[in-house]
Amino acid sequence: MADPGFSSSDAAGILRVPFFELLERLTRALRQLDFDPENAALCARLFAETTRDGVYSHGLRRFPRFAAMVRSGLVRPNAVPVQTAQCGALERWDGQAGPGNLNAWRSMDRAIALARASGIGCVALANTNHWMRGGTYGWQAAEAGVVGLCWTNTLPNLPPWGGTTPALGNNPLVLAVPRATGPVLLDIAMSQFSYGALEAYHARGELLPVVGGFDAAGELTRDPAAIEAAQRPLPIGFWKGSGLALVLDVIGAALAGGQATCEIAQDPLRESGLTQVFIAIGGAGAFGRNPNEVADAAIRFLQSSQPAAEGMRIRYPGEQTLRLREENLARGIPVDRVAWEELG
Repeated sequence: MADPGFSSSDAAGILRVPFFELLERLTRALRQLDFDPENAALCARLFAETTRDGVYSHGLRRFPRFAAMVRSGLVRPNAVPVQTAQCGALERWDGQAGPGNLNAWRSMDRAIALARASGIGCVALANTNHWMRGGTYGWQAAEAGVVGLCWTNTLPNLPPWGGTTPALGNNPLVLAVPRATGPVLLDIAMSQFSYGALEAYHARGELLPVVGGFDAAGELTRDPAAIEAAQRPLPIGFWKGSGLALVLDVIGAALAGGQATCEIAQDPLRESGLTQVFIAIGGAGAFGRNPNEVADAAIRFLQSSQPAAEGMRIRYPGEQTLRLREENLARGIPVDRVAWEELG
């Protein structure tokens, strides 16, 4: 899901830089953090592509926190996952506290290889770190021509339905379908608005388009600042999102033999030991119908719906990312001036 962190007209303090320059600076910064050349190149690309695609909260904006966790030793820059068990097309891996985006990329890559051999592949990953943009691994699967499904747990940062204090993770869920003109890709957290989106709306002085959480008095509100102050974002679908967050956490920890949210430190700078699941479906004979053709037909029908307001466009999941990617590559990648200068 694209983060509305910058408006289409560049705000004060925002620069636009060429993609290759962003990539080079990130690579150089990672080498200074003792990443070896291969890991630095891939990690930099994943951060740069996240920023390019409009998920600003998990691109360059997230890099200082990532770097701080590398310096503290919670993220081991050159650790690689190791396989610990196998059961058919299901494999269990230990991320060795390596960089979360690298561990996730390699886990989805392994799931894709299993799917090509068996029609389906699943990698359950324990002892890893924040994967940054979850949609990255959906794009990875779809671009390889397979259906992708993955999720992660997080630190406790979401109050359950009926509760006022965090007892769930905002456990992102990603589903991706390959399609020639652009994958159908859903990348959602378990809250109506992520903390990054709340921060962005607050910074622009805008109300949320729909209610996104509770204020200090326990009233539903569209005021992002009030939700941030109360730390009570609204689960998607009320009790349904609350239940989904719990079930994803339990299944992932059980499959991977890893930590559940209740066992993860609540301090964002100590959020480590996460659990993730990567599933790929594809290979010869895996599909009863061509998913590209099914997706095309479904999107045509979706967009035949009468818009609720004049000028409104009905978009399929993933469409906005493709638009932002094209715009940012043409105009330059929008980056926060301070974060850019700190990158060196």
